[in-house]
Amino acid sequence: MLDPKILEEFGAKMSVLLANSPAKDIEKNAKAMMSGVFAKFDLVTREEFDIQAQVLARTREKLQALEARGDAREKARAGQ
Repeated sequence: MLDPKILEEFGAKMSVLLANSPAKDIEKNAKAMMSGVFAKFDLVTREEFDIQAQVLARTREKLQALEARGDAREKARAGQ
């Protein structure tokens, strides 16, 4: 079986190697490019999305209540 210490050392060496390699630059450039692309889209955070979903749910509830009141008034008028 492999010694966990050997695996940790290998992982640390690989991290150092990758940090000093062109791969790190590629990663930075890719992140910068993706940030630029996402900035062009009209995106919102999850928190903003959840807040708007709650607002929409409350608005739907109010609309349903108003529709029910309108229906009740129409029935009352029809009964006169």
